Amino acid sequence: MGAQWKAKHKDLAANAKGRLFGKLAKEIMIAARNGADPASNSRLRLVVEQARKVSMPKETLDRAIKKGAGLTGEAVHFEHVIYEGFAPHRVPVMVECLTDNVNRTAPEMRVLFRKGQLGTSGSVSWDFDHVGMIEAEPTGAGADPEVAAIEAGAQDFEPAGEGNATVFLTDPTDLDLVSRALPTHGFTVLAAKLGYKPKNPVDPASLSAEDLEEVEVFLAAIDANDDVQNVFVGLAG
Repeated sequence: MGAQWKAKHKDLAANAKGRLFGKLAKEIMIAARNGADPASNSRLRLVVEQARKVSMPKETLDRAIKKGAGLTGEAVHFEHVIYEGFAPHRVPVMVECLTDNVNRTAPEMRVLFRKGQLGTSGSVSWDFDHVGMIEAEPTGAGADPEVAAIEAGAQDFEPAGEGNATVFLTDPTDLDLVSRALPTHGFTVLAAKLGYKPKNPVDPASLSAEDLEEVEVFLAAIDANDDVQNVFVGLAG
């Protein structure tokens, strides 16, 4: 499941696409506060590249940039909030939200965590490292992720699993630097963002198939909330 949980089921793809565009639009609006030109705004550049790779409509992308940069006259205010706690069977979870109304989001999170346990600030984050996460795929058969990680300045990497990209891990301050360097070492960057990597992930083998399904259902419900940007889970594999 990895540090960042993603829905596995194919039947969720259509709804997931719409949610992904909504989440990316929020990220774009926040990044555009520091300037509407991706060339001089590294955070915006990374999100715009990600939006283009998932085929976000150009009109949607441009509107989000203009809105975030204050060029449309509309006020944009999103608050960054992290909720910590446990999924069923004591699997640690960190839920990253961008919300325009914390008074709406907080009770929704309390309801969603009823089948797990909502913790206080710091109750789970101590068991995660704050890192840069770069998803990338090789441009050719000879690309070596270990060599690329060393040469590009990444701290570590997680090899590509079946159907997944290689994930390069960086110091948070090196995210943009490594993202720019990877293409020269044989990897195309698909997405780059700051996130949380579990220090002591739960081994899925310690849970029954029924227990894992309960965790999946819980995480899917969390991820479906409109205010949720990312879900980071302390589950290995």
